[in-house]
Amino acid sequence: MSTTPVALVTSALRAPQETVAYTLRQWEELIHQARRANLLSRIAQSLGELRLLPRVPPAPRAHLDAALVMARAQTEAVQREVAFLRKALAKADVDLVLLKGAAYLIADLPAARGRVFSDIDILVPVAKLDEVEAALMLHGWATTHHDAYDQRYYRKWMHELPPLRHIVRTTVVDVHHAILPPTARLKPDSAKLLAASRPIGGDDRLRVLGPADMVLHSATHLFHNEDLSQGLRDLADLDSLLRHFGSEPGFWEELPGRAAELDLARPLYYGLRYASRFLGTPVPAETRRRADAGRPPRMAGRLMDALYDRALRPVAPRDAGLVTLLARRALYVRAHWLRMPPLLLAWHLGVKAFRREEK
Repeated sequence: MSTTPVALVTSALRAPQETVAYTLRQWEELIHQARRANLLSRIAQSLGELRLLPRVPPAPRAHLDAALVMARAQTEAVQREVAFLRKALAKADVDLVLLKGAAYLIADLPAARGRVFSDIDILVPVAKLDEVEAALMLHGWATTHHDAYDQRYYRKWMHELPPLRHIVRTTVVDVHHAILPPTARLKPDSAKLLAASRPIGGDDRLRVLGPADMVLHSATHLFHNEDLSQGLRDLADLDSLLRHFGSEPGFWEELPGRAAELDLARPLYYGLRYASRFLGTPVPAETRRRADAGRPPRMAGRLMDALYDRALRPVAPRDAGLVTLLARRALYVRAHWLRMPPLLLAWHLGVKAFRREEK
């Protein structure tokens, strides 16, 4: 068994039963890296479901037990917060379409088990954006990022409002009108995502994306994200979604076609490739073949393999080697390049660099 930190984390995700044979030194490494990747609760949940927690040595088990307590508390908090959001938007005549972690939790998907996240993401029609923001502000949410440039950046160029924080509960909601910025090279149609969303719990106004769309959003978020500090966690989400929805009739047949329809063939290709590469996600051969429509040119593909093999390692910047830091920096620039045309990108990065100099 490899004892590199990334091997321990991925091994624990792929085969949690193997962790009971870990030494205390390996447990120390695993807990450190799993906490860094925001995956400790998920590993603890997997061990709990397998009834293996009693076989974990006392010292690491204390960390796992604490992680489970935190995850359960957050589950209850998110359920309450979704109820508050549903009430706040009741008079706005708009469905509450949940995204990412909150969607997994409310839909009771395996991807929610042990998942820890810091905010709630929702998707609304762009025509309803002002009405939704006003309704939320009336119920105690207030805008963040008060700097004039930040406000303009979000409202003119991004696919979401500046985050809204509740003035009493301090909870944060991200209101999206799309899953990628309007300036991005890929142009998924938000109206199609909303039209295919599914109601949850018998409430037609509380919804989540359809299975294929949820997978495509997960892949798009990961492979357009400039911050990969939680990248392995996001890849674990994708793995869980694929394994769960893969049992639904027609899912694998629908997925590549839906990716083409939404202009998301490239994120799907990367999602299937790296979920299989890191976590052994089973993907039917025919789906792989059709997903190859999103394959990049050969040299670009090799470069992406090298970059993501480094950047998805859950290592703190102070512990990362030069190659890993360069890989993360390259993917940071790539994410902005995919989101913005060159002149806007140069301007935005210049503003950010100037601000760092001022601090």
